[in-house]
Amino acid sequence: MAKQQVSLLHISLGLLTLESRILSILLFIFVNSPAQMLHAQREVEILMFLSAIVMMKNRRSITVEQHIGNIFMFSKVANVLLFFRLDIRMGLLYITLCIVFLMTCKPPLYMGPEYIKYFSDKTIDEELERDKRVTWIVEFFANWSSDCQSFAPIYADLSLKYNCTGLNFGKVDVGRYTDVSTRYKVSTSPLTKQLPTLILFQGGKEVMRRPQIDKKGRAVSWTFSEENVIREFSLNELYQRAKKLSKAGDSIPEEQPVAPTPTAVPEGESKKNK
Repeated sequence: MAKQQVSLLHISLGLLTLESRILSILLFIFVNSPAQMLHAQREVEILMFLSAIVMMKNRRSITVEQHIGNIFMFSKVANVLLFFRLDIRMGLLYITLCIVFLMTCKPPLYMGPEYIKYFSDKTIDEELERDKRVTWIVEFFANWSSDCQSFAPIYADLSLKYNCTGLNFGKVDVGRYTDVSTRYKVSTSPLTKQLPTLILFQGGKEVMRRPQIDKKGRAVSWTFSEENVIREFSLNELYQRAKKLSKAGDSIPEEQPVAPTPTAVPEGESKKNK
């Protein structure tokens, strides 16, 4: 359902882009004379340049929605350039309409099933220390980050496959709890490449994280695909080890699969009010 909502949003963005492009071409044809049409080569060069950027950008995309989103985003950039070459007033009008549209039509949050516990700034440390036999994989995210939104269904699917008695999945909104981002050294800057960040905790201590941080404090590029997470965090091995712990008779409470409704989030939180 959430993927359908995201697709509908992308389709609406694409229709707006397509209509504006058609309008731009028609106006260009009617306003300019045949002699001036020779200058259309510059517009073709702009479109070809942006097409190359889209192809390079899509190499790192991991979902269909990301591919479509990249195409529509750079299509809008092309439209801005074309409108400004045609008429500055039309360019300003188009930019204004795009800004209004982006501010009023936010992409939907993932609302599918998952085995994920949502932490606040007060509960994350308590939960990690409560039972050190439990291994935690925690995602540090922000709702405004498009990368976090794209990774949400992937992370939910991983939690459904691998959550068990001794292996739990959690999330904390560092965009809302800034002290958590400081405590765990996750940058929330709009230009950061640290969102999302996955951290593996064993015995209440951090064991590894992705993306890694280099000596200069910059995030090392890493693709948040399901295959990469399974391989880098050794989820198959962690799952088998946790299942053995369960068979040994240790009574560790196991999370139940829930959809992220207000009752599933501690302290009355919900995705809608984040």
